[in-house]
Amino acid sequence: MKFIADFHIHSKYSRATSKNMDVENLARWAKIKGISLMGTGDFTHPVWLSELKSFLEPADNGLFHYQGVHFILTAEVSSIYSKKGKTYRIHNLIFAPSFKSVDKINRVLSGIGNIVSDGRPILGLDAAELARIVFSIDEHCVIAPAHIWTPWFSLFGSMSGFDLLEDCFEEQSAKIFCLETGLSSDPAMNWRLSALDKYALISNSDSHSPQKIGREANVFDCELSYFEIMDALKNKDKKRFLYTIEFFPEEGKYHFDGHRNCKIRFSPQQTKKHKGLCPECGKRITVGVMNRVDALADRKDGFAPKNAIPFKRLIPLDEIIAEAIGVGKTSKRVVKEYEQVIQSFGTEFAVLLRAPEKELYRLLSARLAQGISRVRSGNVNINPGYDGEYGTVSIFSEDDKDTAREKQLSFFE
Repeated sequence: MKFIADFHIHSKYSRATSKNMDVENLARWAKIKGISLMGTGDFTHPVWLSELKSFLEPADNGLFHYQGVHFILTAEVSSIYSKKGKTYRIHNLIFAPSFKSVDKINRVLSGIGNIVSDGRPILGLDAAELARIVFSIDEHCVIAPAHIWTPWFSLFGSMSGFDLLEDCFEEQSAKIFCLETGLSSDPAMNWRLSALDKYALISNSDSHSPQKIGREANVFDCELSYFEIMDALKNKDKKRFLYTIEFFPEEGKYHFDGHRNCKIRFSPQQTKKHKGLCPECGKRITVGVMNRVDALADRKDGFAPKNAIPFKRLIPLDEIIAEAIGVGKTSKRVVKEYEQVIQSFGTEFAVLLRAPEKELYRLLSARLAQGISRVRSGNVNINPGYDGEYGTVSIFSEDDKDTAREKQLSFFE
């Protein structure tokens, strides 16, 4: 069966996270979005784990379910540690097939550091040692380095990471078979590194609020089973792991280089020209994902490996509606239009991915249908994100917006 999965989210027990990130709201929004499988996130947090145990029913295949939505046990661990005279900050996703395995992992981690204060615990634990602990507890557990290019907290981060996966995970490296690309990179950027060809590239929302689940996700055609999914990833099986759903990577918070305090946004070429220094304050700028990929790449932009899993770039429906109307995406008008679109098409992914263009123009205003069509074709303009600031997406030109204001278009009339 075909289904969409979002493995990486955070619960209400993580910092800077919505109080609505609970099981009931995750299930409700998964149905709205069209997501069949949700990661639980944060299984290391004892209170959240207790809630998961009380709400989720086992599905006898390494997954769990609640009100028609399946869940997979996941957590993210932040490792901050020194190695050979350098400090590293690495985030890793952990997947587990049972509460029994999770309980064992948590017992060990609680003896190493504080797993209660935050849903994503910060531990002074070498990433290789974390992997050794997890794999020794259950060989079916999976470790996936998270958002691997983020400057400050990732495997290849410019400020805190390694140049090679093997240097990070050492003897555990052979057991790593999938990597999370993160919002600021897409698979095409990762294809430029031949060393990554053997890994499955997964994409997830890393959401801190229910409305943002699925902004990146994975599409499978296989049995809804923990073991089947992991086998599809391990083997990069294109018949079972169909494609990923991606942000436009420029929209991510760390795509370009820059210095947020001085409002300096640089391409890699501009950074090189300024010798890595902010022209306003003279401090070093934060080197973003695009620059870091350029530094490690051994292939030119545009190269695609033969066994690559494809991807599709999307913009969330509420953002498309907001720009089509010309108001903020949290406005009541956008919420109303969003609800009406979902009522017409069933789910958000149904309208963004599968609805024929004729149906879009039949059921939606011409402007909204045009916006969705432009996103599908990649016909958008984006000011890249940098140094913690999201990029800004523009689907319509200023001329389009002026015309829309003159006509005072309203939807569903």
